[in-house]
Amino acid sequence: MTAPTALARSDEDREAIRALRAYGYDVPDVQALARDQRAFAVRVTDRDLPLAPGAHLKSRCVELGAGSFTNIHTLTLDLEAIQAEVHSRTDTFHLPELVSGSVLAAVSGSFAFISDDPVYQPAEPCLDLCCRNGTVISPPTVEKPALLVRDGQPTIATLKATGTLALGGRPYRWIGSKVYGAPPDPAGTLTVYGAANCQIRYRDHPRTGFLRHVDRPSNVTPLSDSAVDYVVTSGPGRGLRVSQIRPGGGSDLFSGSFILRADRPVAAAALGTLVEITEIAGHDVRTLESGISLGSSVADAANGRTTAYDASLGKSPFRSTRHARTLIGLNDGRLVLQILDGAPSTDTFRGATPQETAELCAADGFDPHHVYHLDGGASSKIAYQHAGAPRAVGSMHYLRWPTAPTEPFRWQGLEGRALHSAIVLKPRS
Repeated sequence: MTAPTALARSDEDREAIRALRAYGYDVPDVQALARDQRAFAVRVTDRDLPLAPGAHLKSRCVELGAGSFTNIHTLTLDLEAIQAEVHSRTDTFHLPELVSGSVLAAVSGSFAFISDDPVYQPAEPCLDLCCRNGTVISPPTVEKPALLVRDGQPTIATLKATGTLALGGRPYRWIGSKVYGAPPDPAGTLTVYGAANCQIRYRDHPRTGFLRHVDRPSNVTPLSDSAVDYVVTSGPGRGLRVSQIRPGGGSDLFSGSFILRADRPVAAAALGTLVEITEIAGHDVRTLESGISLGSSVADAANGRTTAYDASLGKSPFRSTRHARTLIGLNDGRLVLQILDGAPSTDTFRGATPQETAELCAADGFDPHHVYHLDGGASSKIAYQHAGAPRAVGSMHYLRWPTAPTEPFRWQGLEGRALHSAIVLKPRS
């Protein structure tokens, strides 16, 4: 029984090696890539590739000193010719799958909880704000920047975690659970908890180096004798509805799209009650087509102002270490999406530090205070359509990790990480 499996594994590795070498990566052993990714430390040749009127992809190499470098891939879009949308799903997809038909390109994003435990995942993977098909699926727990899309036009705004909702047809105010020092509301404002309240932990692993996980018993809302938790879950064709009621708290943070906490039972709330987020920080959500929370600005990351992200990201990409990064910015009617590429298991090609990122943005003429992180690690990728076929840049080192001791690593550099959200670009015709 083992010989055919070993043969199939070897055949798949050989096919991966052929594909890697066709892309210019001299990889002798796919299984060794988990620890040694120096084969991906290849400087790109300058290139400016038109994708369509108003859309082009430029690639270049930037030296960082002491032999280190990053490859920068920049997708620039004229918003008079190109429209944007946030694509998000609870199930996973790979970025190149989105690039077909009228879709010119897709870019990975945004920050979502990542666990290597396949049996314990959040019901709504997008951390904090997620607006899907005109419906806010999860409201933010803390003030963060967000990408909002109306009529295909993206805007970036910093949203306070406050607003209104309708519960069983009755209006209520809500506030994010990570809004520290918020004054108590005598009217009984509801408090929002969600996957962004989790704390990712790391443990050593002999094959992969580390595993990310969450301690399930402690991944719950705080206990309180007087509180009542209303777990809200999105269902196809049903909207957001109350799926669990837990007096005293202790609700699993991954059990629904989000959790509403009240300081006393809410008369309008019962199992199956409809929940609708109606306003976020002064924004009428009925005008939104899609939206998603972003990472910190490049300037805030360089200055260490990232407390809203660190606990829920575990080993934060905003610390002073080199990481691959996906950046997003709006400038004079242009949407700019940029990857600073890198592979972590190399000596010279690991991406860029927050300070280096700020310096690179400034050198390109972008204000680091108005450029934001869309992604901060191994899923940083742009997929695009060229000559009728999907292509990709960024994260070419990516491996699918084994879930069993006998399972091999699989190279997925073209597909990249399985995602829950991305930005999709189309012609505006």
